[in-house]
Amino acid sequence: MAESSFTMTVEGHGPARDIAVRVRDGAGPPVVWLGGFRSDMNATKAGAIDSWAEKAGRRFVRFDYAGHGISGGRFEDYVISSWLDDARAVIAAHADEAPVLVGSSMGGWIACLAARERARQGKRTAGLVLIAPALDFTEELLWASMDEGQRSAMQAKGGISVPSEYDPRPTVFTMGLIEDGRNNLMLDGPVEPGCPVHILQGGRDPDVPSSHAFRLMERLPAEGTVLTFIADGDHRLSRPQDIERLVSAVAGIA
Repeated sequence: MAESSFTMTVEGHGPARDIAVRVRDGAGPPVVWLGGFRSDMNATKAGAIDSWAEKAGRRFVRFDYAGHGISGGRFEDYVISSWLDDARAVIAAHADEAPVLVGSSMGGWIACLAARERARQGKRTAGLVLIAPALDFTEELLWASMDEGQRSAMQAKGGISVPSEYDPRPTVFTMGLIEDGRNNLMLDGPVEPGCPVHILQGGRDPDVPSSHAFRLMERLPAEGTVLTFIADGDHRLSRPQDIERLVSAVAGIA
């Protein structure tokens, strides 16, 4: 199946930006990749799903959020609501018919927000596949882990730079990111995505601990919710056996 690459302009939270999008033509419920914080659409897991989609003749959509990958915008100018705007626009334009949303880490949060919004609008989502879903990470995993010095610097300077394990460039965390995250928190009550959910979680994940996934499980409807717990898995879950589980989960919902 043919694949096309293009940009689309998105407006909303933060400056207007041109979002890089790739769409593989195909039939059936479209599969949409929602990447993680500072990741991009060329990630190993996204590539594996694309290979499956090509062989299966399925439509596959992936994109880079504002300030990520090759999309426009400065990373620190955007927040969770901005990246939800990006996902909403891409889904509406290229995958609005009962999509399967595949969210990795922060993308899991974006996927849950998007699915809940669609359910409230009476739109169907075929299902969610969530890899180490980092719902509420700005508050529960980032702000909660900062010491008083870091919090004071955030509030005084508007942001701090922190070395990244995954990128030679430091990560800039802004106070705007924290404050906007508080407007999008989900784990303080029931999470109702309106569709089946399959979570894949590693037991040795240093970034999104397994207890975080279990907390999400407790808030999801029991019906249609599955957790695959990979005891020796890390945060990325990009080993061949992890990729096989991911593709199987996507195919199982699709």
